[in-house]
Amino acid sequence: MSEKRPLSQELTKGLIKENPVFVTLLGMCPTLAVTTLAKNGIGMGLATTFVLVCSNIVISLLKRVIPDAVRLPSFIVIIAGFVTLIEFLMKGYLPELYSSLGIFLSLITVNCIILGRAEVFASKNSVIASALDGLGMGLGFTLALFLMGSIREIVGSGCFWGVKLGALANSPMLIFIMPAGGFFTLGIIIAVINKLANKKPPEEICCEGCPSASLCSKTAEQKAACPKKGEGE
Repeated sequence: MSEKRPLSQELTKGLIKENPVFVTLLGMCPTLAVTTLAKNGIGMGLATTFVLVCSNIVISLLKRVIPDAVRLPSFIVIIAGFVTLIEFLMKGYLPELYSSLGIFLSLITVNCIILGRAEVFASKNSVIASALDGLGMGLGFTLALFLMGSIREIVGSGCFWGVKLGALANSPMLIFIMPAGGFFTLGIIIAVINKLANKKPPEEICCEGCPSASLCSKTAEQKAACPKKGEGE
């Protein structure tokens, strides 16, 4: 069983602390592909949130019924059913957004975020906790896509939500709406988050107790200078 937390934490953990894009680096394909516009980011994020919440609820309800031998195939069938439903709804009521998202809407079925939450959380926890987990992770995913889409649209197109932004519209940096701009924007946002979170690089691994110490390229002096376990604490 997963670690028990208050239900409020199940909802909020995916927003920042365990954000599926900026922290766990999942769902990179739609994150980089559809975020050329802010509305595309919101559309993909909300569609994924719908599938996350619904699939988490159903998987949590059926967790004692689904045999272990067909667990993952069963999860994929459940997820695919909700993806098909959201595709029909978007095609009928939001055809422009449906066309913009294209094949990436169908690929929600194999999104690592959804499969990961189904396997790690929904299959081991209650219905309410699973629903909140899916909602929190989905909103965190939506927030990440909206932020990336907004930056890329403003800088790369000089517009926001179709409205031209003065001087930016006259000389946009087109690289931001290209694939390279997606990687660059993602890297900058992650770097800023890590800086604000005060994350430090991992400490140097000490030679003491290392099974590969005899094969290490360090000199005897460097090994002797390696801090011993417990020093500096």
